[in-house]
Amino acid sequence: MTTPDPDGVLADKLLRLTRRVHRIQKRHLERRGLGVTPAQSRLLRSLAHCDAPPRMADLAERLEVVPRAVTTLVDGLEASGKVRRVPDPTNRRVIRIELTDDGHKALTELRGARRSAAEEILAPLSDEQREVLGGLLDTLVDGIPERGHGC
Repeated sequence: MTTPDPDGVLADKLLRLTRRVHRIQKRHLERRGLGVTPAQSRLLRSLAHCDAPPRMADLAERLEVVPRAVTTLVDGLEASGKVRRVPDPTNRRVIRIELTDDGHKALTELRGARRSAAEEILAPLSDEQREVLGGLLDTLVDGIPERGHGC
């Protein structure tokens, strides 16, 4: 008989929670009819935090994905009119990605969907438990050294 691994059990719970959060956010996004996937939503939010339109490579680094994944996300968002590719003003070989007016409107809706999803996920917790959870999550997030994000 093996002894349960407490860290393994905790890791499994975190993974289950991550999947649940993803499912709930996806459902809230679908209800709003934006035609945006959770991955596209994440890219839009990243764009909103950039001071200037980033390069695709910058977005890939910021999202911690391979550049090909960003290309696919941008293609979908560009087809729906939420982002556009623009030439870099100083280097015509470089393409940057910027939000369109529709992209900004979608971000407003996305924020509402995220808020609704968060309310659903956190509903079982008291205010005190939410505060404790917030502190624990800060500790976990801050435990990972930040990499440059290029934005």
